[in-house]
Amino acid sequence: MVMSARDLFDRRKRRNRYALNVGANLNPRLSVFRSSKNIYAQVIDDIKGKTLVSASTIETSQRNKKKTGANIEAATNIGSLIAERALKKGVKSVTFDRGGYKYHGRIKALAEAARTAGLKF
Repeated sequence: MVMSARDLFDRRKRRNRYALNVGANLNPRLSVFRSSKNIYAQVIDDIKGKTLVSASTIETSQRNKKKTGANIEAATNIGSLIAERALKKGVKSVTFDRGGYKYHGRIKALAEAARTAGLKF
């Protein structure tokens, strides 16, 4: 049986979420969503069920800077911005949730920028 791209994505997503839950990590989760035109990041406290901070390329401050939100440069900016906001809120360590996306390209750029800006994961 040939699996569709969506089935493979869902399988990677389940595998990643299972690994996050097995770790029973009490750190907030840095969740990333990538669309064809933008990239979004949120730091979520799963215990309280609240989003602590968020950043995306659709924010006015980011939209005015870039021609597109769908490249590595934009993902790097969002990574450093989410780390800056999280550190300001007192969150120093997170668990990285890449969803079903492969750790490559924009996802990797966002993660490395967040690490460089001082967020630990």
